[in-house]
Amino acid sequence: MKKTAAFGLFSLALGTACAATAQTGLDRTTLPIPDPQYPNSSTLDVRDATPPPRFEVKAPDGAPNVVIVLVDDLGFAGTSTFGGPVSTPTFDHVAEEGLSYNNFHTTAVSSPTRAAIKSGRNHHVNNMGGIIETGTAFPGNTGQIPNSVAPVAEMLRLNGYSTAAFGKWHETAAWEASIAGPLDRWPTRQGFDKFYGFLGGETNQWAPFIYDGVHPVELPEDPNYHFLNDMTDQTVAWIRYQKALTPDKPFFVYFAPGATHAPHHVPKEWIARWKGKFDQGWDKLREEILARQIEKGIVPKGTRLAPKPTAIPDWDTLNADEKKLFAHQAEVFAAYVEMTDHEIGRVIKAIESADQLDNTLIFLVYGDNGTSAEGGRNGMFSEMTYFNGVQEKVEDMIKVMDKWGGPETYPHMAAGWAVAFDTPYKWTKQVASDHGGTKVGMAIHWPRGIKTKGEMRTQFHHVIDVAPTILEAAGLPEPKKVNGTPQVPMDGVSMVYSFDDGEAKDRHVTQYFEMFGNRAIYHAGWFARTIHKAPWERQPRRGLAEDIWELYDTRSDFSLVNDLANKKPQKLAELQALFLSEAEKNYVLPIDDRVFMRLNGDLVGRPDVMAGRTSLTLAEGMTGMTENVFLNIKNKSKTITAVVEVPEDGGNGVILVQGGRFGGWALYVKEGVPAYDYNFLGLHRTTISAKEILPPGKSTIRFEFAYDGGGLGKGGEATLYVNGKQAAQGRISRTQPIIFSADETADVGIDLATPVVETIGSERASKFTGKIPKVTIEVEEVKKPETAQAD
Repeated sequence: MKKTAAFGLFSLALGTACAATAQTGLDRTTLPIPDPQYPNSSTLDVRDATPPPRFEVKAPDGAPNVVIVLVDDLGFAGTSTFGGPVSTPTFDHVAEEGLSYNNFHTTAVSSPTRAAIKSGRNHHVNNMGGIIETGTAFPGNTGQIPNSVAPVAEMLRLNGYSTAAFGKWHETAAWEASIAGPLDRWPTRQGFDKFYGFLGGETNQWAPFIYDGVHPVELPEDPNYHFLNDMTDQTVAWIRYQKALTPDKPFFVYFAPGATHAPHHVPKEWIARWKGKFDQGWDKLREEILARQIEKGIVPKGTRLAPKPTAIPDWDTLNADEKKLFAHQAEVFAAYVEMTDHEIGRVIKAIESADQLDNTLIFLVYGDNGTSAEGGRNGMFSEMTYFNGVQEKVEDMIKVMDKWGGPETYPHMAAGWAVAFDTPYKWTKQVASDHGGTKVGMAIHWPRGIKTKGEMRTQFHHVIDVAPTILEAAGLPEPKKVNGTPQVPMDGVSMVYSFDDGEAKDRHVTQYFEMFGNRAIYHAGWFARTIHKAPWERQPRRGLAEDIWELYDTRSDFSLVNDLANKKPQKLAELQALFLSEAEKNYVLPIDDRVFMRLNGDLVGRPDVMAGRTSLTLAEGMTGMTENVFLNIKNKSKTITAVVEVPEDGGNGVILVQGGRFGGWALYVKEGVPAYDYNFLGLHRTTISAKEILPPGKSTIRFEFAYDGGGLGKGGEATLYVNGKQAAQGRISRTQPIIFSADETADVGIDLATPVVETIGSERASKFTGKIPKVTIEVEEVKKPETAQAD
């Protein structure tokens, strides 16, 4: 990172806040900093010798504590600060005491934004062209972060900081998310001394599968448990502990709630606060938000609402049940936003109570992308229906509306609300070629380092600018080598220049955007883009070469409503060429617009720990296997053979399970009787149960499923055998074709998180009371297609 004369004057003005390297002679461009070499001693008696001085790498004098808060799936209008309908007093206060930025961008989806914000490099340079579950064999899209893009957490840790990450990770390559490792891309090998959270893209807030470091956490038997409360408690405790033991050592905290990503799980008392406040519908809400944004100066006067996507119906055309259900979905989401802001406030209060707020650099990034429209037209009782191509019906969802947001649901809201929470823009999460997919509310707070208060900054910035800002504020150089690996220079630009100069000229002048074929280029105020696919569309609108490009001047067109492509074809062609140049330089090419197909590693060449295998033998105690590290049993025939040892009562509990309450299957014993359940998306359950209790001692239970074939998600015939004799038979009418869960696991002898079989339960209640020395699952070998068709 280049230092300028302006930075030198800024450092002098701040005293120690942006101090230069304090420990004279240390070369901080190569990390870790090696211990000094002392000559061998020739003194015989220690009493006659003088010990060398202790060597300890310390952060530069006055270096600030650093906190990055990254909220999930919340767009530009997600906070009251940015004109939204939800009260966010924490965000409001931070913006009033610090700075807010109304032109701050993300990558449009989760994993890429998270890798970029912590590395300062573009997401394809991190191999994060998409989320980790859609990794492919191509550089730029593998999902495996290279050693040449060390995260800022590791840079700070090796420069004397304590570091901790809490909440959502979603950056570990899909095939590496098991105890078999490698653990190189787990949080505690990516710069963090402490990690408490979940590895995947989302989790059940009522029953999460979480790690403390690399160890799974057993959930408490507490009916009021909620992960958002838990992770905040852990964060607060860590900050207090760190400052109690090492008060002079700065800390770096990455606080990344799973909120407000689906499932929208929030206690009833929070939901009750929002009853009736969205009855006006999303069209009127958009108008109200824009009026507030103009009044507050968040957007320029004269800004117009971008038209809704044609797939979003006008609120006035909905029937009474639709309005009732959809309004309640928004109430739950608003409650989730408000609760999240409250928990973030608890973290900030802990910093204040430790007398550290004055010299803590806080980034509040309220969204890793725009608000999610993956709920489709109607929203969802079970979000897993989206990934499996199932459209839920209003008449079914309204029956469970009163439970919405509780443990019995795994909900998402209708896409119309996502457009509203991205006001004044047209599009949403996944659409990297629209500001509704990339622009989010952001505020920075650092009393010792920022003189101005309550001002808004309009300079164009991107998540890759956060890491270089941290380094400059801490007085640290960008390292050229980390842990023996030469580093790719950061793509980001420090924002420090804008802290006390609202009129400063933009320094981040060019930025490409690409996600699943939606792509754009920003350059010096101009924005050229193409809409290749909407989040609810399973197929692209047209071929990549046939895409229609648009052109906008963001300096006079804040909401991207005035397409100048026909008026300025030369400028459009210039920007299209610039996009291709940036794309080639940043490993964006070849562009991959296959979305759902990429969830299947077999079809896109992603590494798979089960590659080529048709059987897996496990035993009791083997738990926590995510879908990407377990044998793929979907869309094929399978056989499960379990050897069990049971007491006189025949035993009770889970033998082998995959998934949970909102999709999965289980081989189990209920009060001595063996059975198999298939849970189709939490919508329909099939039980194949024997009639007799298992005899005491050793038994062999075998379950066979003969898949119908002829496509994805078909049914099949199921047969259960006990000690070689047929004990039950039945038909499973439908199966899940793509995914069981984003965070539920496969487990032997217990069902972690939520239960597949409600009468068995989960966690400690589901523990098998006998022994399971061996259980083998086998699948038929399915011939791979000769060519991978686009999904």
